[in-house]
Amino acid sequence: MTYSYYTNMRQNHIIFVYQGEVTADLVSSILQMMEQKLEGEGEDKKVKKKVFNVMVECLQNVYHHLDSIEIDDTEEVYDKTALLMIGKEKDYYFVITGNHILNERVPELKERLEMVNKLDKKGLRKLYHEILQNEEFSEKGTAGLGMIDIARKSGQKLGYSFYPVNDKYSFFSLEAKVARK
Repeated sequence: MTYSYYTNMRQNHIIFVYQGEVTADLVSSILQMMEQKLEGEGEDKKVKKKVFNVMVECLQNVYHHLDSIEIDDTEEVYDKTALLMIGKEKDYYFVITGNHILNERVPELKERLEMVNKLDKKGLRKLYHEILQNEEFSEKGTAGLGMIDIARKSGQKLGYSFYPVNDKYSFFSLEAKVARK
């Protein structure tokens, strides 16, 4: 069974995967480990920097926006858990995160992602500065700049999906790609 997991990860070009509780210490450890991993890959410095910056933003996004989940014995939803996968294809690296969110947050988040994906580089920069100038901070102490930053740093459109888990929660997945050239 272990070998099938190993071959599946190799076939899908996964170089790192984590599923579990997300803490500030864990985020630091993952970033340190991936920085060393990227150093060993012999990748161009600019590409390494972009991949690392996208990872930082993705992990911070998950860490700051995990919804606190009420658990009962019948639900397969786990409090404060998330998924992180990092992979390397021929032409790009990909960073995928996933976590549970309240269904009531799905429409607003989807709208924000669609807006970010419609903007070009110049439009993303303008929106980023507008939000900073307006100091529009959420109740979690962030200004909602994470998605914009991920799109800016990756230089790519963001992939995302929402999988309904039950009447209260959905599983939100975000994918960012960073070109290797």
